[in-house]
Amino acid sequence: MTSNAIKFAAVGALLALAGGTFSSLSQAQPVYRIVGPDGKVTYSDKPPPAAGNAKVTAGGADGARGVVTASLPFELRKVVGQYPVTLYSGENCGPCASARSLLTTRGVPFAEKTIATNEDAQALQRISGDNSLPFLTIGSQQLKGFSDAEWTQFLDAAGYPKSSVLPASYRQAPASPLVTVAPAPAATTTAARPATPAAAPAPVTPPPSNPTGIRF
Repeated sequence: MTSNAIKFAAVGALLALAGGTFSSLSQAQPVYRIVGPDGKVTYSDKPPPAAGNAKVTAGGADGARGVVTASLPFELRKVVGQYPVTLYSGENCGPCASARSLLTTRGVPFAEKTIATNEDAQALQRISGDNSLPFLTIGSQQLKGFSDAEWTQFLDAAGYPKSSVLPASYRQAPASPLVTVAPAPAATTTAARPATPAAAPAPVTPPPSNPTGIRF
């Protein structure tokens, strides 16, 4: 078997596997950043008990959230609902720009999450297993690193149109951080109260000139 034949056979097996994955996987689960009462930060795909005192912010693979689907054609809206696309990108990342261009040119509605802070990097590590960018999810299918051919094959397998069918009025949602950190509550300041004036000393009654205290 020639090297090209082997290559195409491998691609066919990959697409077959992708088809099975797409048919059985649901939307990607959110990632929760949990700050405990002691200030310790952890990440989990499950929120803490409601009775806990931890502060929780959600980020990460959040399904079709961030993609406006109301104006999309029915078939495209159906695909987005089943296999939402999320692009994880970084600043000054050439491959990330190429990845964004591919999705935009093809007319794939997608949410974009930026990796800019340590919290973002830790959450990405939990989602993908490493910190390489760009990173793409199609439903729960993960694609690490940009490859025009590979990404196109998986978008085809998910059922996305090969060319844009987006309405002219469609606007891509702006990118947002992967992890949104809840701001610390502002310290409560007590307004200074005006000092209470000291009580005036009681008048001192001079002693009577008469030692007996008899007044005339």
